[in-house]
Amino acid sequence: MNDEAQRRIAELRTLIVHHDQRYHGLDEPEIPDADYDALVRELRALEAGHPELVTADSPTQRVGARPATGFGVVLHRVPMLSLGNGFSDDDVLDFDRRVRKLLGRDAPVEYAAEPKLDGLAISVTYRDGRYAQAATRGDGSRGEDVSATVAQIRGVPKRLTGAAPALLEVRGEIILPLDGFQRLNETMAARGEKTFVNPRNAAAGSVRQLDPEVTRARPLELYVYGLGSVEPDALPARQSELLEWLRAFGFTTNPLAAIVTGPEACLDYYRRLGEARASLPYQIDGVVYKVNERQAQEHLGFIAREPRWALAHKFPAEEAFTLLRDVEFQVGRTGVLTPVARLEPVFVGGATVSNATLHNMDEVARKDLRIGDTVVVRRAGDVIPEVVSVVIGRRPAGAGAIILPVTCPSCGSPVVREEGEAVARCTGGFRCNAQRREALKHFAGRRALDIDGLGDRLIDQLVERDMVRSPADFYTLEAGSLAGLDRMGEKSAQNLVDAIAASRETSLPRLLLGLGIRDVGESTALALAQHFGDIDALMAADEAGIQEVPDVGPIVAAHVARFFADEGNRQLVEALRERGVRWPPVSIVRATEAPLAGLVFVLTGTLSGLTREQATEALTALGAKVVGSVSKKTSYVVAGEEAGSKLDKARALGVPVIDEATLVGVIADRKPPGA
Repeated sequence: MNDEAQRRIAELRTLIVHHDQRYHGLDEPEIPDADYDALVRELRALEAGHPELVTADSPTQRVGARPATGFGVVLHRVPMLSLGNGFSDDDVLDFDRRVRKLLGRDAPVEYAAEPKLDGLAISVTYRDGRYAQAATRGDGSRGEDVSATVAQIRGVPKRLTGAAPALLEVRGEIILPLDGFQRLNETMAARGEKTFVNPRNAAAGSVRQLDPEVTRARPLELYVYGLGSVEPDALPARQSELLEWLRAFGFTTNPLAAIVTGPEACLDYYRRLGEARASLPYQIDGVVYKVNERQAQEHLGFIAREPRWALAHKFPAEEAFTLLRDVEFQVGRTGVLTPVARLEPVFVGGATVSNATLHNMDEVARKDLRIGDTVVVRRAGDVIPEVVSVVIGRRPAGAGAIILPVTCPSCGSPVVREEGEAVARCTGGFRCNAQRREALKHFAGRRALDIDGLGDRLIDQLVERDMVRSPADFYTLEAGSLAGLDRMGEKSAQNLVDAIAASRETSLPRLLLGLGIRDVGESTALALAQHFGDIDALMAADEAGIQEVPDVGPIVAAHVARFFADEGNRQLVEALRERGVRWPPVSIVRATEAPLAGLVFVLTGTLSGLTREQATEALTALGAKVVGSVSKKTSYVVAGEEAGSKLDKARALGVPVIDEATLVGVIADRKPPGA
């Protein structure tokens, strides 16, 4: 067994060193983080069972990779160590038990907790308050001298405020926020250059530039969380106070950092950050817990390459590698053909993924995807899985090209791609069952006509049996014919007929949304209704008149005008009227008269006195915008019961938060909060 353990340990060490160099040295990982972590855990377990085989050069005894060539070498005065990893609640409970045992305490321990940013670890040194040097982590003892490029990052102070120590070395993470990452990749793709796989690689690649001007042009940020060398060493007594101390010098620390007491509070913080993760402006891959008392940290000390007083609690992997087995094309409501990857099933982001969007053929070409490729798949929270990139080094011989079909896979109609558009469309219109099916689902959806009980499977049957060809046909259905459908008895059929009848009383914004006009969502439908008052005035308007609606540009105006110029669409509106669908006129609201014009609201949590739709319509009627995500441009966040990640982000950005009672007052008084 000792020979077998020795063989496997040697194999694991070689693999880990190779992947360290790909990740830390070249910014070109070949395996996902979860697979790398599994290799390290296996090596640790084997070395724990065979301590006589542990060597000083084992990856478990050091950090990262040797510095890359092309940069000078910096010797770290204090080693830049990595953190021990936890992957489950039990790992956190075990960590807390070890801490309390080593400290000889029964009482709960206070921890400083903060997000674990997914960027490039960096050391920045100041002498007499002035910027002196920056270095990467490297192998923990030696890093790359990146002083020239880090100096170009706007968030890195060049001179500290206040009375700084003679020598101050801060440790932190350089990141590229998600919006900056997207802009950078779009720019690089437009130039025909290789794009980055993820923001972490983009941040590392941006710092490791031989031309500092390239770094200057990229919107990098530095968040600090710790220290290296400090002279004189007169430091705050707690980690949480240390962060305040660093902020006073002009550094940025994470606003989501918190003090938690005991392991259950740690786990609660982890869950809250997990819920907020998808809405944060940057990537995080877990949270970090640190014993808050610095004296306790010194007592706990270090083991191998990591401190005993800190733990990185990792989130489930959001990226994984798998095989692209085939590509199919789905036809949407407006005829758009979307390439969808059929994948070898892989567990990522907390779920098994076998399909992922490829967006459009431009994306397929940009990523150089072929059938048979090994690809990186990303899934974050409830976000639709997507193929991020291809691992070219693993491409098999004869990998198949992905070709846009010339005819619709659903109806056989010609497929066209208009000049200047990224998407291709089926020209079959309602003759295409796929388009008809999606259009009918959209019309019956909760935010449109809201026909309760008319779900996707039932609509599929109605289309397959040719019982419904347009939305107006819903209002001719009878319980007798519906009772013959799968899983539809007499009572359910009658309930559905009653629900369809109830949907006859609707509103103009819901009707406009339900008609499925290209690029017309809820806010645009509401703006059109408030500008024209009734559908006849809208149908009579030309492009120029439609473009007078606030926030409606020339492209959307052209889509709306073209929709109502089509005789079939005008007949649909009349058929709905004839079959009893009614929508009262809307009071016309001009932007110049709106009391909340220019304000942006975000709704989060559960509202008890009114629905989200009612609140949205009321605010929009007063000239406000209601959007789905929080940003610095948000005026107010309305927090209902069980508000989640949007509330956390609002607090982090300093956006004012109001409750439902205040919202009701705003609507009733027709004026901003506090006015």
